[in-house]
Amino acid sequence: MKEITVSELKSLLDAGTAPRIIDVRETWEFDNDHIEAENIPLALVPVRINELENMKDEELIIACRSGGRSGQACMYLAQQGFTKVMNLKGGMLAWKAEINPDFNVQ
Repeated sequence: MKEITVSELKSLLDAGTAPRIIDVRETWEFDNDHIEAENIPLALVPVRINELENMKDEELIIACRSGGRSGQACMYLAQQGFTKVMNLKGGMLAWKAEINPDFNVQ
């Protein structure tokens, strides 16, 4: 599974060249704080797969709290034929530790 670090993602965001980001945390986690991402909780990814079909050949970064749920989502999407998914290594905890210490993640 391909991974991207939070530093690499921050550079892409700053340059305005970041691919679509999907945050698979629960809605309440996302609502506490988030980066520029679309929130689709992990349990809803299979339910919303038809909606995601048009992104099959797009670069996608999948994020969560620590990288575990996003890793599961990346594996699922790859099984569904998504060819360019990347897991955000360390998730929002890494974002808090390396990019923004004020980021609200538990």
